Amino acid sequence: MKTVDQPEQPLATVDISVPPGCKRTEAGVIPTDWEVRPLFEVLRPATGQVDPRREPFKSMVLVAPDHIESGTGRLLARVTAEEQRAISGKYVFGPGDIVYSKIRPYLRKAMLSDFGGLCSADMYPLTPAAGVSSGFMHGVLLSYPFTVFVDAASARSGIPKVNREDLAGFRVGIPSTYLEQSAIAEALSDADGLIGALEALIAKKRAIKQAAMQQLLTAKTRLPGFDDAWEDAALGQLGECIIGLTYEPKDVVEDGLLVLRASNIRDGRLVFDDNVYVDKAVHPHLLTRERDVLICVRNGSRRLIGKCAVIDESTAGATFGAFMTVYRTKHSKFIFQAFQADEIQQQIRERLGATINQITNKDLNSFRVKLPSGREQAAITTVLSDMDAEIAALEQRLNKTRAIKQGMMQQLLTGRIRLVEPNRESEAKC
Repeated sequence: MKTVDQPEQPLATVDISVPPGCKRTEAGVIPTDWEVRPLFEVLRPATGQVDPRREPFKSMVLVAPDHIESGTGRLLARVTAEEQRAISGKYVFGPGDIVYSKIRPYLRKAMLSDFGGLCSADMYPLTPAAGVSSGFMHGVLLSYPFTVFVDAASARSGIPKVNREDLAGFRVGIPSTYLEQSAIAEALSDADGLIGALEALIAKKRAIKQAAMQQLLTAKTRLPGFDDAWEDAALGQLGECIIGLTYEPKDVVEDGLLVLRASNIRDGRLVFDDNVYVDKAVHPHLLTRERDVLICVRNGSRRLIGKCAVIDESTAGATFGAFMTVYRTKHSKFIFQAFQADEIQQQIRERLGATINQITNKDLNSFRVKLPSGREQAAITTVLSDMDAEIAALEQRLNKTRAIKQGMMQQLLTGRIRLVEPNRESEAKC
């Protein structure tokens, strides 16, 4: 019988998932010219604390986990230790250090500092070692693989925080040259700059729309061609308030009748990433109709009371939960815009109970609005709806840019895309 010569290396030992020029390591698949280093070899944690009641420390900015934006690391507030009446020991950090929150690590709170200050004992100040880019390491600490690692570590301990010993066990895949590290950091910083610019533009557009509402919805400013007097009316005179459906846990199914809740409203629009369905007989009156105004009337968060959206054709025929009300009126588009303005928001604040965050249908029916003719209503809502559409388009662009940045992090922090020409022994992308 003829035999087939066996290869010198069994095929089973060949890892076909690792491209040429790359290697499989504790830090994942990385280019062969990158290094794998313990986290505390590239970032050195601070030791020793200072008394925030003494100068110069009490005049320094004191950073706590709540001061850092989740997922971005932006500093949200600059408040001194003295202003916060701090008394327990704090860590000192300097420019270029990374301040990482060990509490609830899944929140991804890591600030790249451009100033010197203090941080609470719930945070780790981390100083980059020589030859290590703080911007590159900031990206690593915000990355998905690092977050998975620290979240798993905190889950094992049963306490929602990650300790030094766990952090010390993380291994970083890092370019061997500072040039490549800094190139990656710069690319991620540029993406953050674009995201920040879009956020600022959206905030500006929202402020412009808010100012326009205050003028147009109160007749302080009239659109050309309109000078008729406006009617002052209660919502109860202009439409009907319908309280939502009460259902039990046993009624909830995977695929049934959609129950619209507060989580289905975001920025005045309907969203469907957190849906509940029921298998239950529902009176036709509790089924939504096109142009109904869906309003949140009860919620654990006071700021959500009064948020609303207009039911469109695709959502007609759904029902809505007991913490919601549908306002059914022929003036729906105008009333929806009125709910975004100060006059109705002020009436909501006045009706909210001291302990229960709710407004009743009686409250809603008593709310007063200034109402122009149908023709002027249409003109006003067209102007405001156009502004809403512009803001929505910018938000879509912002979400896309954020997704692109996440993709950049996955590609750049693993060496799958190289910004600096690799040496000849590592020309492939991982």
